[in-house]
Amino acid sequence: MATTTSTSSPSTPPGPPLFICIECSFPVDSLFTAYSGADDRSLGRGVRLTQCPRCKRFADKYVEHDFVVLFIDMVLIKPQVYRHLLFNHLAGGRKDDVLDGSIKRLGVLLLLFDVYLTWARIEKSIPAETPRLLGMPIVVQYLFFLALCFTESILFHLTIRLLSFYLLRFPRPNAVSTALLVSSCTKLFPILMVIWKYDVPAAARSVGWAVVVNNVEALRILLDTDYVRAAALAGAGAVVRAVASQGILRAAGLVTWEAGV
Repeated sequence: MATTTSTSSPSTPPGPPLFICIECSFPVDSLFTAYSGADDRSLGRGVRLTQCPRCKRFADKYVEHDFVVLFIDMVLIKPQVYRHLLFNHLAGGRKDDVLDGSIKRLGVLLLLFDVYLTWARIEKSIPAETPRLLGMPIVVQYLFFLALCFTESILFHLTIRLLSFYLLRFPRPNAVSTALLVSSCTKLFPILMVIWKYDVPAAARSVGWAVVVNNVEALRILLDTDYVRAAALAGAGAVVRAVASQGILRAAGLVTWEAGV
């Protein structure tokens, strides 16, 4: 006996399809069929992936893949992995537009990496004379950079959320934040600094551009728009974030060094 299941645990009443094919975006009712009494689904046994009625390929091959494969494909900017995460895994069947708990934790992790990168970048670029802020206790410095990165992140997300709603009439602002956070996973690359030493400013610029490209791709897929509009949204958020950042750094006496990075 076979039972049809999906990546959403609670059952849902009849209605529009909850998922999409990651290859052609065609709506599907389920992503796989699990057989009762079968072995663990994580081992790939007792599960039959749903075939898309339109393109005849598997609707979502990532159902059987682990996070390592997902992360590699995100780095490669494959649209299929973003459709899996944004429509089938993190937001499948949700009408209330609530942030997933894993996305909240990812946001905190990315914020902490931003603090580390920004702090290291500024310290690496200062001249011999030390600004008053960088001569204060470590706790004070950390709180300053934490507030700076938190403000930048909030303004970046708010700008894109508002523009998505008013210009594209996209009604799910938390889904926009989910797309931005998921596509910012490349910010975690600086963890390699624990193993290898490299030029911090150059690494920060490289990571920054990689994040921008991934943000644009995620917004394009989520909002079902073209690259020009997606890039304009990401660019507007980046401009607002940069202006706020420069204002805060100027007030702290750090704008001279940050501007040259």
